[in-house]
Amino acid sequence: MGVYQLTNRRKVMQRIPMNFWERIYLPAIIKGMTITISHLFKRKVTYQYPEQKRPMSDVFRGLHILKRDDEGKERCTACGLCALACPAEAITMTAAERSSSELHLYREEKYAAVYEINMLRCIFCGLCEEACPKAAIFLQNDKMAQASYERSDFIFGKDRLVEPFLQSKS
Repeated sequence: MGVYQLTNRRKVMQRIPMNFWERIYLPAIIKGMTITISHLFKRKVTYQYPEQKRPMSDVFRGLHILKRDDEGKERCTACGLCALACPAEAITMTAAERSSSELHLYREEKYAAVYEINMLRCIFCGLCEEACPKAAIFLQNDKMAQASYERSDFIFGKDRLVEPFLQSKS
């Protein structure tokens, strides 16, 4: 232990002698053992994963989903704002022009022909959701159910991202 003093713009350290209790380290050892023993009686935080599932928070951001409008058309106009907002650079897209045969599929003239999210890079921050002007992408409150451990299975394309259109409104 020591104290610094400034003398003529130099730091000079003066040693302060330790007292008896500091020299035998007994109070420090007792304090450390008290903390260690107190942890023995706290609730365990380890989960036996396959058998015991971890409880999720109410504000959990789960898997991404590309929304459709009321008519069943994709909302995404391939503006690229979600890809720009993504800090992990997990989103890639390729824009294309809508043809006359695809009028029933897309709302605007431009659409995302290829829309992929690399889930191994995604940090689930929700910035893509906030950046989207058309409210096309959402992070749904759902658990990630992934059975495979292949790298290619974690790159989600439009086949896994676009929500199915349900015609229950009659």
